Amino acid sequence: MTTPEHQIRQRHKAWKRLEELIARANGGIGQLPADELRELGQLYRQVCTDLAIARRDYPDHTLTNYLNQLVTRAHGVIYRYSAAEPNRVVTFFRYTLPHTFRATWPMTLTAALVFLLPAIASFIAAFRDPALGETFVPGVDFIVNQIRNGEEWWLRINEGPAAASAEIMTNNITVAIRAFAGGVTLGLYTLYVLLVNGLLLGTIAGIAQRFDFAANLWGFVAAHATLELSAIFIAGGAGLQLGWAILRPGTLSRRGALVVAARRAVVLLIGCALILVAAGLIEAFISPTTLPLALKLFVSISSGILLYAYLLLSGQNREQSSKAPR
Repeated sequence: MTTPEHQIRQRHKAWKRLEELIARANGGIGQLPADELRELGQLYRQVCTDLAIARRDYPDHTLTNYLNQLVTRAHGVIYRYSAAEPNRVVTFFRYTLPHTFRATWPMTLTAALVFLLPAIASFIAAFRDPALGETFVPGVDFIVNQIRNGEEWWLRINEGPAAASAEIMTNNITVAIRAFAGGVTLGLYTLYVLLVNGLLLGTIAGIAQRFDFAANLWGFVAAHATLELSAIFIAGGAGLQLGWAILRPGTLSRRGALVVAARRAVVLLIGCALILVAAGLIEAFISPTTLPLALKLFVSISSGILLYAYLLLSGQNREQSSKAPR
């Protein structure tokens, strides 16, 4: 038979944590990110079990009354969340996605560096010695020969932009998924995907610069580059987060840490897919056109400003209110 004192010693931290989540969610369930929503559900089920034990062993104790009130409050919060199911899409885009991005930005930054540093190195190497650049990425010879011959291969997109857009989106999303899924290999495959794609971009850019073809290449790449690279960095960061959860689970079990990281990663991957859809449309309908480079740069800069303003600023009022003294 469990005593009230023993149960309090064992479980009081979990009860206080549930109280904290309830207080934050009373102003709207959208205040909680995806991992805390999951934690709220887990704690609710655990406290229901605690209440059942208390009712069985000491039904008249004040602890039983406290647990009953705690379960009732948690049930009210969760029930309101279920009743507001149609608003989950709005909540996801207004709060969950940007909050998750801000919570995981160190991994996104790491992914960006793993991509960009090799890209810079291969650019310099390929510019100095195209043959050396080709050794970085075996199989890139076909594109290199087109650059040497002054062939603007992207002009073929104009022949069927709708079909090209679908193909471009599929290819880019595939790269993002590979970078994301590579997290289960302790992040090693994620690092490989980022490294190879960075080397590829740097090699092509370096050789284009060497053969005075850079203006042509950047005229094509400029409009969609910001969105496309941002999505790949975010997907790579999501994959690295999975690997890090396996290597350093912290206070959670490896399985528990991986579940939390996977939920965050899926949120980011959904965001990446939508970013890549926008990038694919720009790449198919704007990038291969003869529009002035200045206009394409404007599209790239504007889309980047809008994207990062959304990711960095959206939902901050809820975060600040949740951190206010209570």
